[in-house]
Amino acid sequence: MPDSSRDPDHPGVVAKPPTLTLAAFGIGCALELAWPTHVPGGWPRALAGVALVAAGVAGIAAAMRAFRAAGTNVETDRPSETIVTTGLYARSRNPIYVSMGVILAGLGLALDSSWVLAMVVPLVLVLRIGVIAREERYLSRKFGEPYRAYTAAVRRWL
Repeated sequence: MPDSSRDPDHPGVVAKPPTLTLAAFGIGCALELAWPTHVPGGWPRALAGVALVAAGVAGIAAAMRAFRAAGTNVETDRPSETIVTTGLYARSRNPIYVSMGVILAGLGLALDSSWVLAMVVPLVLVLRIGVIAREERYLSRKFGEPYRAYTAAVRRWL
């Protein structure tokens, strides 16, 4: 039996993904205050931004429902009880993280901020390296071949 102090039953991500998303938004807003920008497009741009935020929120809600229906934890600091492969997870291994990026992009458009929009790139990089890579190692270690088969069948992002 593994030593739980050396091999905890969670992926050990660098920070909780919602915290990373809020930090990216906050940095984008701070940069916007310091060096204002403009995203062309007027009200259609703003409307598209609101639609993206709504789509992202809906994606997160659907993914969380799938986790709860499967009886596993959504939180990254809690153990995974099973691999979720239904709903959005049949098309993307990380629909919550995709949705977080979509929300941030939507906020950038809705708020007319190139800085907030640009923060999608560092957010995705930090999620990929500091969260997803660690989750993938953890899930592979915990669930073995069923998880590896899932990764072979379903894309990481879209």
